Amino acid sequence: MTTPATPLRGRPPHYRDEFAAQAKKLCMLGATDFELAEFFCVTSRTIYLWKNSHPKFCRAVKVGKLRADERVERALFNRAVGYSYESEKVFHFQGEIVRAPIVEHVVPDPGAALNWLKNRKWKVWGDKAPSGPDGGPIPIITRIERVIVDPPKRDE
Repeated sequence: MTTPATPLRGRPPHYRDEFAAQAKKLCMLGATDFELAEFFCVTSRTIYLWKNSHPKFCRAVKVGKLRADERVERALFNRAVGYSYESEKVFHFQGEIVRAPIVEHVVPDPGAALNWLKNRKWKVWGDKAPSGPDGGPIPIITRIERVIVDPPKRDE
């Protein structure tokens, strides 16, 4: 007597070609693989399988996420160096509503600048491990290593 194979649970998710364009747009808006899975009513594992078995879907997800990353980079850069934008002020003057076009200025954010520099010029701006006065390891660590490697000999 043969035993039947374990039945699959639920309805198998069917991939459609239009999913690639939808995934690209969602990823451009910042969607994660988990959010893609929720949108397509599948599991995250299915999204992973679709990326491996459908090259067009995989490319669409990568391009969409790349565009979202570039948008965040531009925003971080603008925040780091400051920027200006056109706006308008609304006044109440002698019983009339007056709209005046203005230019607003956002000052540079030192935290954003430091974050940018740590990532772009990490050798200069990145967090470094503490070092001793000569640039080598901290002296106490060297002393501990000597004691462990060359323990003193005891007289018996």
